[in-house]
Amino acid sequence: MTRSTSPVYVVADVHGHRAELRAALRAAGLADAAGDWSGGRARLWFLGDYVDRGPDGLGVIDDIRRLAARAATVGGEVGALLGNHELQLLGAHLFGSAPVPGWDHPGGLHGTWLLWGGRQADLDGLTAEHLAWLRALPAVALVDDHLLLHSDTTRYLEFGRTVADANAAVARTMAGTDIGEWFEAIRRVCDRNSFKGAGADEAVDALLGAYGGRAIVHGHSTLTGHFGVARGQVTGPVTYAAGRVTAVDGGAYDGGRLLVVPLPVAGAAVPRQRDSVLHRLWTRRPRPERQRT
Repeated sequence: MTRSTSPVYVVADVHGHRAELRAALRAAGLADAAGDWSGGRARLWFLGDYVDRGPDGLGVIDDIRRLAARAATVGGEVGALLGNHELQLLGAHLFGSAPVPGWDHPGGLHGTWLLWGGRQADLDGLTAEHLAWLRALPAVALVDDHLLLHSDTTRYLEFGRTVADANAAVARTMAGTDIGEWFEAIRRVCDRNSFKGAGADEAVDALLGAYGGRAIVHGHSTLTGHFGVARGQVTGPVTYAAGRVTAVDGGAYDGGRLLVVPLPVAGAAVPRQRDSVLHRLWTRRPRPERQRT
């Protein structure tokens, strides 16, 4: 992999907070007062969950799309990952209140989406352009040595054992009409906490061994709700798992703060080389067949 010298930034879990996003990007020097790209050749990646819980999810999507178009004209890059809330919104759009096999929550995927913070305005305002953009989002990205995910889970490996295979599997699900496959994809991306507690080191090794990179960066699990950071004290990300995992969801919808985080994270421990016993075993063993979804 060729490593670019242009800086990399990540933002996670905007959840409809359009004004906060514009302010945070302006403070980071990536957007101007009008919300247009001013980051030059910098690279900015959004880690999912643009909609739900906040006032203007579709406005956030529109802003990201515009930033991506403007950045591309000056050699910059704006990328975006699929979050569980995008999957839930698309599921609600596609299946409505149809029953989900093995899931008895009232209202099917629409009712479940509402339960998890869905806002009817986001669903009602979806256009063909929004739908096409959402369905094209990757679930996983490798940027330099950083493995970017929405969720802190190893269940991405159930989609595929390479970045390309995992993204292709998610794309096939989003192009299909099997409600059971949709719900299983949602369950996988909703999972969390793989990199904490017993087995965390092995989980990090497994994911990096399959997808590449030397460190994982994720959103999904808020610093305020899952890492013990008080709402008024969110000032930056949390790096854990011996410096190999960084959580960047500042909990904007939960009274925290929307973070624009430059990578690598200043002050993080230097990730160990991927020459562990587990990694050597992983890379030497035969890879399983591509998962059908």
